[in-house]
Amino acid sequence: MVTSPELDRTTVLREAGSAAAHLARICFKTGPPVHTGVELEWTVHDAADPARPVDRERLLAALGRHSPVTLDSTSPALPLRHGSSVTVEPGGQVEVSTAPRPSVAALILATEADIAELEALLAPVGLVLGRTGIDPHRAPRPVVETPRYRAMRRVFDSRGPAGRTMMYSTAGLQVCLDAGEPADLAQRWATVHAVGPPLVAAFATADRHAGRPTGWASARMAAWLAIDPARTRPVWSPYRSDEDPVAAWTRYVLAAPLLCLRHDGPDWTPPPGVTFADWLDGALPRPPTTDDLEYHVSTLFPPVRPRGYLEVRYLDAQPGAGWTVPLAVLTALLARDDTTRAAREIAVPVADRWHAAARRGLADPSLARAATALLDLAAEALSGLDLPAQTHTETIRGIRRRRAAAERGHR
Repeated sequence: MVTSPELDRTTVLREAGSAAAHLARICFKTGPPVHTGVELEWTVHDAADPARPVDRERLLAALGRHSPVTLDSTSPALPLRHGSSVTVEPGGQVEVSTAPRPSVAALILATEADIAELEALLAPVGLVLGRTGIDPHRAPRPVVETPRYRAMRRVFDSRGPAGRTMMYSTAGLQVCLDAGEPADLAQRWATVHAVGPPLVAAFATADRHAGRPTGWASARMAAWLAIDPARTRPVWSPYRSDEDPVAAWTRYVLAAPLLCLRHDGPDWTPPPGVTFADWLDGALPRPPTTDDLEYHVSTLFPPVRPRGYLEVRYLDAQPGAGWTVPLAVLTALLARDDTTRAAREIAVPVADRWHAAARRGLADPSLARAATALLDLAAEALSGLDLPAQTHTETIRGIRRRRAAAERGHR
């Protein structure tokens, strides 16, 4: 990903213009689109009884020196051998976040090695990684407690059970793509949003939760969409398709209510309904700093989040090595300007159908048609990724399987 010198995070912010300037610096770092990263999240299960709860101590014993500080404040939190960091989510989900790589082939090879290392850490204590985007066996249950997670739960609980489902039961696949050159930013930003609903439908794996069918193709995505639209709805919309990405993101960030208000005590729950714009206007005893703004951004969860690069957050976790297929599809669709434009044109007619994608998946004919066309386009563009022959062949097979399912959906 494109990097920049360290920014001062203690600057006091007193008006929206300063906040907007800081967001532009940290969230949209433009340059040649070279690097790709991935964040893989899994529910974790007892190998003999996947419905058995897995507690914090068992995860700590497995991860050892790779444990995040949320599990052990004294842990060195060492990365895995090929550079991936390990985190543990509130419900005990384990996530690896890779170092960015200059090619998809290099990313896949390094990530596969780190996954193998993670599985080798879990195996001696009888744990295995899940295979779907939501826990198919267990009801939501907290495993890791921090002031942040407690505040999140309190705020989300005021809107219903979806927040707990998201926090404790879901697992996603995030693909991280460079924002691109300044002239290409708007096109790449629009495309990664527009292709979201058909790709959610094509790669949905979360139809069963807590031992029963959910009625959703992706109950994981359904949970995210139900939490709080002010922090989970898409930033880009086909109805405001020409809006500048930086302006759209700035408006989104400032209008979102605070989720956590950090201080030395254990309760970080913010005053209800106070937005970051309100904080800038003096709603709280002290003014916010640039560090407060960056932390607030970390509590926003739209399907695509700008973090200097574009973090694509809408995909379900995939079984086994299946994560490489949506990774390759997305990177292929964004690899060249002409392919990016073509992908946007295919997807725009269904670009607002997030709920339909979560509910019906490829059973929705319009989403199935768009998914079929996007998968065909990705297959044609795949040669541009320079994948090793075996990886290319396996990816084509995976695309064909998804395409066959999409074709069945629009017959």
